[in-house]
Amino acid sequence: MTPGINVAKKSKIPHKVHEYIHDSSSESYGLEAVEKMGVPEARVFKTLVVRLNTRELVVGVIPVSSMLSMKLIARAAGAKKAEMALPAEVERSTGYVLGGVSPLGQRKRLMTIIDSSAQNHSTIYVSAGRRGLEIELAPVDLKDLVNGLFAEIGQ
Repeated sequence: MTPGINVAKKSKIPHKVHEYIHDSSSESYGLEAVEKMGVPEARVFKTLVVRLNTRELVVGVIPVSSMLSMKLIARAAGAKKAEMALPAEVERSTGYVLGGVSPLGQRKRLMTIIDSSAQNHSTIYVSAGRRGLEIELAPVDLKDLVNGLFAEIGQ
């Protein structure tokens, strides 16, 4: 079990864990999940960590088919600017390796902003904390578990 799965189990929210064999030569972890699980791109979300001009780290959860808008995530977080966090910062603050960063069960609780498109689906898939492991849950349950908010952050 990963910390992300443990958070979902402990909270007793409805969820499903999906596992597939990760191909280390895959260029996009999110698109690999879409292909291997056979689910629509719009329902598989990736977890990205950005650093705001305030030096604070923030998590953005967006569809794998989208690009994270630095301008929109900064605005949603109440900052002026954002940039992608360095890989070492991401791994240190979340406790997960890149490609397996889950919004759930992170080492340090970071502000989490979920793209508002998640609300268009009854369930979405996010990393469960390891490459090749996804957790399916309701967007509102994800928001509640991470004490997050919905905002338009993808483009």
